[in-house]
Amino acid sequence: MSSSQRPRAFRIPTPDSAPEAGVAPPPAQPSQVRMVEEPFEIVDAADGTPVPVAGRARTPWAALLLSALGGLVALGVGLSVERLIADLFQAAPWLGGVALALLGLAAVAFLAIVGREIGGLWRERRIEKLREAAIQAIATRDHTGAQAVVCDLAAFYGDRASLAEGRKRLDALGDAILDVEDRIGIAERELLAPLDAQARGAIATAAKQVSAVTALSPRAIVDVAFVVFSAVRLLRRIAAIYGGRPGFLGFLRLARAAFAHLTVTGGMAVGDSMVQQVLGLGIAARVSAKLGEGVLNGLMTARFGLAAIAVCRPLPFTREAPPRLADVAGELLRPVQEERG
Repeated sequence: MSSSQRPRAFRIPTPDSAPEAGVAPPPAQPSQVRMVEEPFEIVDAADGTPVPVAGRARTPWAALLLSALGGLVALGVGLSVERLIADLFQAAPWLGGVALALLGLAAVAFLAIVGREIGGLWRERRIEKLREAAIQAIATRDHTGAQAVVCDLAAFYGDRASLAEGRKRLDALGDAILDVEDRIGIAERELLAPLDAQARGAIATAAKQVSAVTALSPRAIVDVAFVVFSAVRLLRRIAAIYGGRPGFLGFLRLARAAFAHLTVTGGMAVGDSMVQQVLGLGIAARVSAKLGEGVLNGLMTARFGLAAIAVCRPLPFTREAPPRLADVAGELLRPVQEERG
């Protein structure tokens, strides 16, 4: 046995004894390490600081108030209907039967309306999930996620006969190795590009109608009413183009999202160049004030339509260029330029 392999003895120093000369003391125990015996102390001992406790959620008093009032109204209506039917039966049995039949029809219609609202909200939520999944797949370069998004999008538009050729071309790609943005961009071109063209046409039509009605109407109240009506109709039209079927609640949800998008992207501003062209009345152009007001209202309607596309489209703009205000409302400025000439 060599001298390097001979057994050697070591003395473990105690806390009371001093280390011998020539022997390195053992490394000191880190001060931030805490030995705990109770399992409930592990959370506090993890980083040396207590784990903050989440604050208590506030009671939704407004929601409770509306729910309570809605329940009271429902009970009152039900009690009134029950008394009405009982009174009709006492007056004449056939009147009670007619009332029961009408009540049954009302119940069927109510269930149909509720089913339509739920279906519309479900489709809107599905569109939002598709858009969120696509954004996440592009951000993380997730090829599997991108392929799932394309498959879900093709299934979502499975009932569109006009997109059958695009679905076939996407199915032909299969498991081909493609970049994430390329795969989503191909799906965008094959399935959404025709729908984008329809949406741009709907926005341009609505903007021209609002501009013409505002320029010709004699009353301001007519202008306001028609602008609101056109905005509601345009939002429903764009939602239907992209596969949404919003009911009343779904429409309110989409409208809130569209106005929120307008707020984030700069509100109802239409750009300095266009505003100067429209509002340069009497200085740079000989245009009537009514015509300028009509053009400006048309531009505002087009701006709202672009926000509606952003919240109704199931994919973000990846390879396709997003529509601009000049693409959907450029014709509104032609009368202004003609008057200037």
